[in-house]
Amino acid sequence: MKTYGSFSFKARLCSFRYAVSGLMRFFFEEHNAIVHLLATIVVGALVIFFRINGAELLALVIVTGGVWVAELLNTAIEQVMNMVSPEWHPKVKYIKDLAAAAVLVAAITALLVGGLIFIPRLTQL
Repeated sequence: MKTYGSFSFKARLCSFRYAVSGLMRFFFEEHNAIVHLLATIVVGALVIFFRINGAELLALVIVTGGVWVAELLNTAIEQVMNMVSPEWHPKVKYIKDLAAAAVLVAAITALLVGGLIFIPRLTQL
């Protein structure tokens, strides 16, 4: 079993650098990242325009973050499966489909929450 030394700020900073590096590659290499970024910008603009209250803002932040986390995990799973099995395999397809389904569920949930918050305001314009 690996033992860990004492706490190190340098090691923590490296962890953040690795995470930022992963995010940068995600934005440059994954087309869905741009779609999610545009949707997040639209939600942010609507939050500002309609002056969304704290509870509604919290709900939007949680579901938006959930979509981002699901997409990042989906991408990681796809990358691992492509490395493990470069050729098509039905079990690999199933695993990738499940990961993609997680993103779909998160996105539908976010859409429903956004709809409940924004549709009443949009209809009053």
